[in-house]
Amino acid sequence: MRHTTPIPGDKAPKLAVEVLGGPAFDLAADKPAKMSLVFFYRGVHCPICKTQMEELNEKRAAFAAIGVSVHAVSMDSKERAERQKQEWKIADLPIGYGLTEESAREWGLFISAKEKDSEPARFAEPGIAMIYPDGTIYALHFQSIPFARPTLDGLKKGLGFILENDYPIRGKLAA
Repeated sequence: MRHTTPIPGDKAPKLAVEVLGGPAFDLAADKPAKMSLVFFYRGVHCPICKTQMEELNEKRAAFAAIGVSVHAVSMDSKERAERQKQEWKIADLPIGYGLTEESAREWGLFISAKEKDSEPARFAEPGIAMIYPDGTIYALHFQSIPFARPTLDGLKKGLGFILENDYPIRGKLAA
């Protein structure tokens, strides 16, 4: 199977997942003031995801202040997502779980197979999607490894610039 990724400027693929302790998340129904920001993360087995999600929990309000709604989504099962809620400091962060492999592939996420006992059979590698309220993809940042993620402060600063200056979508030309 060839890896494919949507192109910025395209309509975002469907994204609908269950959320721990809250209503299900459906990207098509998300109505942010300026942009939706979806963090796809590996799951409870990933210590780098734990650090990033805990920081995201702390900075979620700062993103909301610039009109950006923040969502965290993984392929983890409900049971694994419940472990995150218990073991991680993410009390204010809605945790979306149950992303299907098919949906992850439609988004262009890289998929990995279990290498360690703590990992599920398959999981999506990390990624960030920035989507306008009309469902148009502004930008995608996907990785095939868990390392070298953008800083949340840098991401917020960049989004602030993009939104204040109506910075155009880049990367619209297919390879």
